[in-house]
Amino acid sequence: MMIMIRFELKKIFSKPVNKIVFVILIVTLCVVSYLAVGYADYVDENGETITGAAAAQALREEKNEWAGYITDDVLRKVLEENALINNSEEYLSNDVTENNKAYSKKQGFSDIREMINRAFCDFQEYNYYRADSVTQEEIQSFYDRRTESLIEWLNSDEQENRYSEQEQQFLIAQYKKLKTPFYYEYADGWEALLEYAPSIIMLTVLISGFLVSGIFSDEILLKSDSIFFSTKLGRNKAIAAKIKAGFIVITSIYWIMSLLFSGIVLTVLGTSGADCAIQNGFSNWKSFYNITYLQDYLLTVWGGYLGSLFILFLSMLVSAKARSKALAVTIPFILLFIPSFLSGISVLSEVLGFLPDQLLQVCTAIKTFNLYRIGTKVVGAVPIVLTMYFILFCILLPVLYQVYRKTEIK
Repeated sequence: MMIMIRFELKKIFSKPVNKIVFVILIVTLCVVSYLAVGYADYVDENGETITGAAAAQALREEKNEWAGYITDDVLRKVLEENALINNSEEYLSNDVTENNKAYSKKQGFSDIREMINRAFCDFQEYNYYRADSVTQEEIQSFYDRRTESLIEWLNSDEQENRYSEQEQQFLIAQYKKLKTPFYYEYADGWEALLEYAPSIIMLTVLISGFLVSGIFSDEILLKSDSIFFSTKLGRNKAIAAKIKAGFIVITSIYWIMSLLFSGIVLTVLGTSGADCAIQNGFSNWKSFYNITYLQDYLLTVWGGYLGSLFILFLSMLVSAKARSKALAVTIPFILLFIPSFLSGISVLSEVLGFLPDQLLQVCTAIKTFNLYRIGTKVVGAVPIVLTMYFILFCILLPVLYQVYRKTEIK
């Protein structure tokens, strides 16, 4: 069996076109890593912007001065510091450079300031300057405001009939379960990682499709299928070897790309903040999933792996059934890009939440309010999609085996 698997792997890696694919994978890793590392930017005391490792180090030092639990005292201190800077000559100046100098003094507490903005704006609105008008008395309702704004939004005319009473109670309960006060520390490394993780995962799946799409169609295209299926092990162990070779290629490429990307980003931007709630971040403030950055990352990479297995094995099934490598290559593109074109149609949101592209962007799905009822229980889309596609992948393997085993020689 091992000899057969090595032979299949050799066929994949020896093709000139596949060697080009590996080069493209390396370029993709470098480009996306560069963009992710540039996620961190820092404005120095002279009003100049820097990015990369130097920016991450400076931000880490300033933000960690505010590390700890975000209590009422901390929130009041943020308002005081913010007001003091707003009354400075630099902030009130008409010169952009002077304004940047004023902004540089806010960077240490900028994340907490953004949380205040989100808490005291309406659920679907955002105002960068809202924190400037929040009073010392109002700030005491900081944590309550998050739940109150959700309730106001659920009861608005805009959301009428969108969520059932049971679903509304589920969302409110999830909000109330979030542990407060929040623990805060610098977590820009994790935010950058989760911001660009879907990009590296999707591109890896799309590019890997070229490597595995020919595993089951090459013999047919090369007119050697009569020899392959007439051999003693052609319709059993040889087919199993193809499946295992595909699994090895998909698994190795996915984890090499994901772990290298994660290592580069976290090495440059830092690993601190892994245990902070994702609601500390600007884009996850409204999420009803009460998890940490580390848990979000683990769900994202596991979901991406499961998604890559399902999509690429489906591509291999199409290759085996249709006897076409070209058609098989299009499967990842169809599954990833068609949902993006339909995402603007609100009535399809529940259906789109079940499609396999969601597995490749779990950290994005965690931000959405896609809810489903299983009997009397309401759950979010993420656990359903992870469970459903694991089961479908397990079903897909024997189907692929049987489809190719029953291939007729023409």
